[in-house]
Formats: sequence, C-alpha cells, structure tokens
Amino acid sequence: MKQSVVKIVAVIMLAGVFSCAHAQSPTYIQSLDKQNHWVDSVFSKLNRKHKVSQLFFIRAHTNKGQAYADSVAKVIKCQQPGGLVFFQGGPMRQAMLTNQYQKLAQIPLLVAMDGEWGLGMRLDSVISYPYQMALGAIRDNTLITEMGRQVAYDFKRLGMQMNFAPVMDVNNNPNNPVINYRSFGDDKYNVAQKAIAYMQGMQQGGLLTTAKHFPGHGDTNVDSHFDLPQLNFTRTRLDTLEEYPFKQAIAAGISGIMVAHMNIPALDTTQHLPSTLSRPIVTNLLQDTLGFKGLVVSDALEMKGVTKYFPAGEADLRAFIAGNDILELSENSALAIKKIKKAVRKGVVLEAELDAKVKKVLAAKYWAGLNHYQPADTTHLIADLNRTQSKTLVQQLSNAAITVLRGDTLLQYLDPTKATALVSIGVETPTVYQQELARYFTAGRMFQVSKGASANQMSALLTNLKSYEQIIIGIHDTRLRPQSQLDYTAGLKQFIARLAAYPNTVVSLFANPYTLDTLPGIEQSGALLVGYQKDEGMQRAAVGVITKQFKATGKLPVHIGLTRSL
Repeated sequence: MKQSVVKIVAVIMLAGVFSCAHAQSPTYIQSLDKQNHWVDSVFSKLNRKHKVSQLFFIRAHTNKGQAYADSVAKVIKCQQPGGLVFFQGGPMRQAMLTNQYQKLAQIPLLVAMDGEWGLGMRLDSVISYPYQMALGAIRDNTLITEMGRQVAYDFKRLGMQMNFAPVMDVNNNPNNPVINYRSFGDDKYNVAQKAIAYMQGMQQGGLLTTAKHFPGHGDTNVDSHFDLPQLNFTRTRLDTLEEYPFKQAIAAGISGIMVAHMNIPALDTTQHLPSTLSRPIVTNLLQDTLGFKGLVVSDALEMKGVTKYFPAGEADLRAFIAGNDILELSENSALAIKKIKKAVRKGVVLEAELDAKVKKVLAAKYWAGLNHYQPADTTHLIADLNRTQSKTLVQQLSNAAITVLRGDTLLQYLDPTKATALVSIGVETPTVYQQELARYFTAGRMFQVSKGASANQMSALLTNLKSYEQIIIGIHDTRLRPQSQLDYTAGLKQFIARLAAYPNTVVSLFANPYTLDTLPGIEQSGALLVGYQKDEGMQRAAVGVITKQFKATGKLPVHIGLTRSL
C-alpha cells in the first residue's frame, strides 16, 4: 500500500512539473524582447572581467575523483564562469557536486550536458532513449515530443537547465565518423520535423535547447574532435540542404544553436578558419541573414579542429569576435578571459557587444528559473530518473521505430509449433531477443555465434541448422556506438549470407542501418527487420512484430543501396 501511494504521488508531481512547464510563457526567444529587472540588476553589479566570465562554460565530470572535482571548484571560485558542462559520471554524484559548485558561484551557474538520447548519453544508472537515427524511423512525431518532455524532467530533476541537443545535421555521408547514428537521417525534411518535435518537448518542459552543428556537419569524413573538416559545397547547396533544418528550427523558436568547427570556403575563404571563429558565418549568416536571436554556442573550443590552428586562448577570442555568446570548454579559460578583456578595452570589439551577450546568458538563467535557484533534491533521485513512465516510453519509441524491409507474408505465416532455430550473431550469451522469442516458439532452440567463431564452428552450425523448419536470426552490434561497419570477420559475414539463403529465415538487424550495405547476401532472407541499435527495447520490438503482437510502422530514415534489390 505504501509503495502504491508513493507511485501515485510521484505521478502527480510529474504531471505538475509538465503542466507548469506547458504553461510557461513566454519562450526564451520571446523573453529577450521584454525588460527584465533581474537581468538588469545582476548585470549592473558586474565588472568587465565578470562579464566576460559569464560567457565561459567549463568542463565537469563525476568519475574522475576528488582531485579533479576540487580543481573545477577552484576554477569556479576564482573565475566565476557562466556555466558548467557535465560529462561522464553518475546521477547522485552529479547532483551533489552540482549543489556544491552552485554554492561557490556568485551568480547561479547554467548547467548543461550533451543529452542527445537523454541522461544515458553521459551517466550510469539512468535511462537511455533511442538514438536519433532510430527516432528518424518513427512516423508519429508526438512520441518524440513526449520524449523531449521526459528528458527535460530528467535534466531539471538533476539540477540542469540546458541540453546540447537536438542534432540537426542531415547525415548524407554514410561514412561520417562523428555524426552518423546521432542524426535523424539523410532527408532534410524528416530531420527538421523530428528535431523540432524533440526540441519542442524539451522547451515545453522548461529546458533550454541547442540545435547542432550549424551550418551542418552531416556530409564530412573528418571528426572535428581530431582535425578540421572542410565542406567544399556551393553556397546554394549549403543554403538549400545543410542549413534547412536550422532555418526551420529558428522559425519554430529554438533557444540555442551550436556552431561546428568546419572550414567552409563558400562562406568564408579564410584558410584553416573553423566556422566557429568566422564572423561572416556566425554573425552575418546565422544572426543577420537567418535572423537567429537566441544563444549562439560554440562547439567545444578544446577540440583539435579549432586548437590545431588557434591555440593558447586565440580560439576563444576569435569565437567571441565571431559572435558566439557561449564559449564552451576553453582550452585555457583564464588566459582567454584576459585576451577578451584586452580586446574589449582596446576597442577591437565594442563593449556594447559584450554587454548584449552577457544579458542573453543572464536572460537564459532567468528563463530557466535560476533567479530562484534551488539545490537539486537527492531524495529518491535514482528512482525518479528510472520511473516506469519513461521505461514505457522507451518501449513505445522502439516499437514505433522497428522497420520491416521485406517479408510481411512470411512473418504472417511463421508457426510457433514448428522446429525453430533462434540464432543470435555477434554475442556469446543468450540475448533478450532469443529469450523472448523462445516463449512464443515452443519448439525453438537457441544458438549463439560469437564474433570470434572459427570457420569449423560456423560450418558445423550451418549443417545443423538445415534440419530446422524456421530460422530466426538476430545480428547484434554490441559496441556502445553503432558504426557504419560491423566489427565482424569476413568469415562471419559470409556465414550470415549463407544462413540468410536458407528457407524461411527472418533476420533482425540490431545495428546501424548503414551496415546493411556491408552484408552482401542478407537480402536473400525471407524477412528482414531493422532495429537500429543493440538495446533491449529494440529487441523486444522486433519480437513483437515477429510474434504478431503489432505491425511495424517504421520507415528507414537513410538511403541504403541494398534496398534497391528488395
């Protein structure tokens, strides 16, 4: 009885959070046009150094030990930055550390995180929602909006006010090493619609959002964490394709946009200059031409794509001059603050421009409720972040994403009483996929084929499987990040092709959909489903389709060469 009461109270509290958030008005963008006495009062007390400091967001972790945590605390105390960006760690540790850090700040810190698929992108012991590539397959965008609301609740529950999401890059390069599965797909219209649905849910929940990576990082073959990519496209191509989702997001009222580190000659001919540091791109294009009035956030200024050519605080200064409002993850914030102060003092940048940026940051803090700052409550924190409502939504999203590329007829005629081989490839122990199928296929037997299976083992299994009337296969990418190529041997890929050619085979791919083009012969299977990632929710969704619990409605969000032969 006591547990039921707690659940009821939790649901009421959650509903209250969302109803208040829904009623929140104006939006952050709308709020910028109104006089704000709190912003004016705080701003009037700042000297030039502290004005500049408000633009800096510094790195924080909760998995690096006490010495690291103390070093961050020292920076907060000495520099009084505008915000924090949390990375890997745990939710309880982060909540407690956030509360400690906020005590050191004269102005409450704006706390952010990259949460493209929720808190699970960075933290342990919390829920992960599907990757954006999987969400791109969903037809019902209201599910994605609801996901945004749930993510907003999680962030605020943990003492955060800003999510560096959604990704609005159109991933039209299957071999993109840095965006790829983080994108909603390769269709600019679908990307825009899905990203805006996600953004709207988060903003309705009172969370600041950040579309990234402007003007579009989807067609690169270089990871800007390690080097500077170059986009050699025409102005027309960029305007009509890469920039399209960002323009739609601006019209929809997104609160922030993150600028990528890319060299784009069509927009700025300066050699080796990242877009983040380009005034023609950040100010002239994004703010003046496209009319974006919200927070302009630099991508991490510690990344090699920018520090390779602009080290020692130079990147921060140039990013400031270019027009960025938030300077994220400086390589040396103390030195950078000095350089920007000097540039303002010497008139390289007008003080009015600095003031405008600072007021935008303070306005974001006000909109997010930091004018009435409250510490994160650690009571029942882990339970709240793993609530049934969110787990149910994860399964709903997975069910809506699962995609059947071929074999509707075979799926209808699978017989649960026939001898059925339940095969999972790329794993060493039984999978959720197999275990759930075994409940339905009562004459089923499970087989696992590891990544290291020998040629003799695979040959023997192929012989054994010929005696089964139905073969249901799962192909699993067990890596945390699903890339365009499976880490399978050539022999294992050949095994998949030979097995797919057997009669009455059903194949479910729990991997990046681009891997379909690296598995020649898989198109011979009687039925082919795409589950996008390794997660249990996707495995259960595939089982739901195979066992006729529901029909798949997902649509492949990227173009795959293999589909032309299906």
